[in-house]
Amino acid sequence: MSTTDIDYSARAKDVLGFSRWWQVAAAVVMMGLVSPYQYVWSSIRSPMANRLAIDPAALGAVFTLFVIFQAGSQFPVGWWRDRHGPRALTLLAGLLAGGGYLGLSRATSVWQLYVLYSLGAVGVGIVYTVAVNTALKWFPDRRGLTTGLGTMAFAGGSALVVPYVRANATAANYPGVLRNMGLLIGIGIIVGAVVLRDPPKGWLEATTNGGDDAGSDADPTARKQYTWREMAGTWQFWVMYVMFVCASGAGLMLTAKVVSFAENLGLAAVIATVSATVLPVAGGVGRLVVGDASDRLDREKAMAASFFLCGIGLFAVVWFARAESNVGFILAVIVATFFWSPQYTLFPSVVGDYYGREHSSANYALLYSGKMWGGVFGGAVTGFLITATGWTTAFLVGGVLAIVAAVGALFLRPPTDS
Repeated sequence: MSTTDIDYSARAKDVLGFSRWWQVAAAVVMMGLVSPYQYVWSSIRSPMANRLAIDPAALGAVFTLFVIFQAGSQFPVGWWRDRHGPRALTLLAGLLAGGGYLGLSRATSVWQLYVLYSLGAVGVGIVYTVAVNTALKWFPDRRGLTTGLGTMAFAGGSALVVPYVRANATAANYPGVLRNMGLLIGIGIIVGAVVLRDPPKGWLEATTNGGDDAGSDADPTARKQYTWREMAGTWQFWVMYVMFVCASGAGLMLTAKVVSFAENLGLAAVIATVSATVLPVAGGVGRLVVGDASDRLDREKAMAASFFLCGIGLFAVVWFARAESNVGFILAVIVATFFWSPQYTLFPSVVGDYYGREHSSANYALLYSGKMWGGVFGGAVTGFLITATGWTTAFLVGGVLAIVAAVGALFLRPPTDS
């Protein structure tokens, strides 16, 4: 362990009274609890439609609205959190995310499903921005690893409930499943809110040995602390925004459509279940592994390699599905997800590297709003492409988007006045 690592840990303990890793632990638990909103939707969509006696296509925009509200809520949430701390927001998230599932368990009309899922999405957005930026604020020395832990939980946490949900994915049983998950989500987030807090302003300006001014190396990367307006004035931000839209569009298409894709191309029913289960696991492991590696290697090259391999994985998904290879299809889903999912570790880390930690919540939230457009592609646009050109073309377009994101990463470098 380096001297810098010891100083960060000791200084945080002086402020908190306990290890800073408890902040990450609380964030990880909360991220895992809200993950079913994104990763379980494909398994509960049909039972919901059956219970309401409607065509599942009538719920086609629910996932798109989830992405829009989850991503769109994060900028105002991040702005507020940077100024007032995470606790009140996190309590609100518990009510929205937990209450959303409780309400869905009793919904009797289509409009109620849309409203309740959107309210739950706002709760998920609050948890997401609070959790990711808790890592950025307390761990400027280990951004890739700690954001990887939180985003891994968001991707992988749902794997614990996917088999439970799919085993009860009937019109009669799913309300009980949603009720149980809603209670667990609400209670868990409220408990987590008690633990979370932000470091005081200037907490890194004093070192643990008490004597020397550490201002010059308090943050090992960024020197200038950019506001969101200043960040938006740099070309690097807009390159990353396009990359974020492309990468999230490819990955969200896979997340939302993998079960239907497997079913429509004639693969065995069990393959759809296995694919839905391994997808969040592969995504969670990828976020942690690639995030940790990016702390040790060149972060921009890690982004380029990750997104390129995601694109190759999506092309392989199409290849093995057309070849009716069950094992090949599952392996391709694992590869595509493993290398797509780290975008949610790499981008916040780069934002912290380039623009500093002081305004990190608002800054990353503004970049994260690109997920809204990625969600539009993963939901509505992909649905149009499937109808107009077929499943194969839609997934190939997703692969091309991932490659575009990889090329963009090769042009990134820190702002010159950072």
